Amino acid sequence: MMRIAFAGLGNMGLPMARNLQRAGYEVRGCDASGAALDRAREAGVPSFECPAEALEGATAMVSALPAAQHVRSLYLGDPGALALAGADTLFIDCSTIDVATARAVSEAADTRGHGMLDCPMSGGINGAEAGSLTFMAGGSEAAFARARPILEAMGRNIFHAGGAGSGSAAKICNNLLLGITMIGVAEAFNLAEKIGLPAETLYRISSTSSGRCWSLNDYCPAPGPVPNAPSSKGYQAGFSGELMLKDLRLAMEVARDAEVATPLGAQAAQIYGMLDLAGMADLDFSAVIRFLAGTGRPEEA
Repeated sequence: MMRIAFAGLGNMGLPMARNLQRAGYEVRGCDASGAALDRAREAGVPSFECPAEALEGATAMVSALPAAQHVRSLYLGDPGALALAGADTLFIDCSTIDVATARAVSEAADTRGHGMLDCPMSGGINGAEAGSLTFMAGGSEAAFARARPILEAMGRNIFHAGGAGSGSAAKICNNLLLGITMIGVAEAFNLAEKIGLPAETLYRISSTSSGRCWSLNDYCPAPGPVPNAPSSKGYQAGFSGELMLKDLRLAMEVARDAEVATPLGAQAAQIYGMLDLAGMADLDFSAVIRFLAGTGRPEEA
C-alpha cells in the first residue's frame, strides 16, 4: 500500500486526505494546528505535528496550505520536507500561491532529485468532500504522470497546465474570474429582491440563460435555490472571504508586474477588502451579497 503524507488538514485538506484513504492509500497527516490534528484523528487520519513523522516511509506528499509563506516553510524550512523526504519523493502542492514561489520550490525539489507539481485546486469544500475537485498542475510530464492516480482519488477534472508555475498561474486567473463573477451574481440577486422578483425565480431563469455561471448555478449567494451552497447554511465558510481577498490581491500583484489592466479585478479586491473591514471575512466569500445589501452577518439580521 502506497503511503502518502498530507500537510494541511483544514476545511479542504481533511476531506481530501479521507478520499485518499478511501482510494486505498495509507495517509499520514501533519498540521501545526492542534484543533486540526484532533479533527483529523477523530476522522481516522493518523496525524502528527511534525512533517518528519508524516513523511516517514512516504513516497509522496500532498499539501494544502493557506499561503506562500506556509509553503516555503514546509518545503524549504530548516529542515524542510524536501530535505526530510526519502529519495525521489513526489510532492504535490495544492495551495494557491504566487508563481515565483511555486517555481522556487519546484527548482529546489529538482535539485534534490524529487518530483514536484504546483497543483492548486478548485471546487470548494463540497468538491473536496465529494472527490470532484478540479486540479491544475504545473510541472514535468513525468511528475504529472506519477501524480495523476493520486489526483484522481480527490478530483474529477485533472489538467496539466504546463511547466513549473503553470498550475499556480491558472489558479490565479481562475480565482480572479470567480471573485468578479460572485460580486456580479450577488448584485443581480440584491436588485431582484428590491424590485420584487423572488430569488428562486431569478435562479430558475438565469441558471439556464446567458447569466449562468458557477457562482450562480452551483454556489448561488442567495439562500434557498442551491440547498448545498454555503448561503443556505448561514454562510459557513467553504471558501472564506479572507481567502478570496488573499487570492484577489495576489492576482493584482501579478497583473501589476505583467502590466495587464484588470479594473474589475481591482474593484473586486477593494470590495472584499471592505468586507474584511466589516468583520465578515470569516464567512464564505458568497456572503458578499449581504455586505453589498448592507444586511451584515446572518446573526445580525
